Amino acid sequence: MATLKTDEGSMKTNYLQTKWLEEHENKIRGLLITLSEIDTRFNSIGDEIEERVTSEDYLKLVRKSFKVWDDADTHEKRKYVANLLSNAAGTRLCSDDVVRLFIEWIRLYNELHFMVIRIIFVNPGFTRYDIWAEMYGEELPRDDSAEADLFKYVIRELSTGGVVRQARSTTGDGRFLKKRAAKNQRQKNAQTMESAFEGTKQYVLTDLGKQFVHYTMNELVERIES
Repeated sequence: MATLKTDEGSMKTNYLQTKWLEEHENKIRGLLITLSEIDTRFNSIGDEIEERVTSEDYLKLVRKSFKVWDDADTHEKRKYVANLLSNAAGTRLCSDDVVRLFIEWIRLYNELHFMVIRIIFVNPGFTRYDIWAEMYGEELPRDDSAEADLFKYVIRELSTGGVVRQARSTTGDGRFLKKRAAKNQRQKNAQTMESAFEGTKQYVLTDLGKQFVHYTMNELVERIES
């Protein structure tokens, strides 16, 4: 009986070790595929990126990116990391400081955030109601529901993070114009707060948000451009 009990403990340990090794084997296999994809894109760009990809500034981005890649729990995030590294080598639409910010966004946000970003990129001017309807259909949950709280949380995070903003008019030199205060007496006397699925305030990507899409979501950009 003592031997059987000892063997049972060893079997459980071996099983956990096997699962751990299988997980890391799959991760290493995925890393090799990602590196192969990046190398293919480098070859398509040409030899002019040689100086860029061997520079210390770029290698710092690589080290930071693959920490995020290693911690990512979805294929989508890892794909965004690969796209970002490829585009950061071949194009200089923004500085390396901005690329570091994009790496942090990939680490911080999840698939729900990315879905909202894609929807607004494809449909600039969508309201919160439009965004929800695009994601889940026109049936709305209660404003005091967990679904509404999560939706407001995602919009708030993207807004405070500088990815999306409400659409505003600008002057010729790019300064935002103040919105005129609403003089609607009905709104002033309203007894309820603004809905999580409000349908009049339009949302657009900030310039940083647009650059993030161009650096990380290649397939979406190509589809829109075509």
